Amino acid sequence: MPKGIIYVMTTAVPGLIKIGKTGSSNFEQRMYSLEHDGYRNVAALKRLFAIEVDDYDEKELLIDSIFSKSRLENTELFALDSNLVVQLLSSFEGRQIYPMDTSKDEVFEEASANRGKGLVPEGLYFLNRKIKAWSNKACIAKMEVKNGLFIVKKGSILCPIQGRGWRSTKFIDDRRSNAVIKHDILQKDEEFTSPSFAASFVTYLPTNGWSDWKTKDGKPIDIFRREEE
Repeated sequence: MPKGIIYVMTTAVPGLIKIGKTGSSNFEQRMYSLEHDGYRNVAALKRLFAIEVDDYDEKELLIDSIFSKSRLENTELFALDSNLVVQLLSSFEGRQIYPMDTSKDEVFEEASANRGKGLVPEGLYFLNRKIKAWSNKACIAKMEVKNGLFIVKKGSILCPIQGRGWRSTKFIDDRRSNAVIKHDILQKDEEFTSPSFAASFVTYLPTNGWSDWKTKDGKPIDIFRREEE
């Protein structure tokens, strides 16, 4: 059973992480390269967790299949809560490579606790934003937060693509091309693991979902993160 290392790294893009694998003897070199050179035009990668396991090729394929809907096609980038991935990896049998000063049990417990921090309460939230590149027409969308997911609801009015893509958003391109949309109106609910990716799906622009999604009283959902601080 070949041994190797599976790792997860954070990036400069909130909610976007890299999950990869490398040989046991190549870990430090791989981390140095990614942390200095970035990956697929995404910069500021930082190691978060790494574990040496048996059959690492098969385990990486398992992870890819579990999180396939959150993966940017043909990359090792995922729009996921990093704590969820660390929870999964730290539950594997194997030797923890990083961090070195914390046990696997402690890492798992911390990741479990952090998944509950800053979560938006379950319920309905709203986005109403005029888009200059769309003749100041408004994207009007409804989002339901349920079981830790951010669900853009059927009937939401999406900003059309019209060739206005932005770099490093193949995830949004793929989600738009696979979604059921008619006359810019979403015909079927779409699930996301980040409010920013949910907002970007609606506007087709780089956007901070924590400020764009509002409560029924018009308050940005960022108030829930601030309450946790």
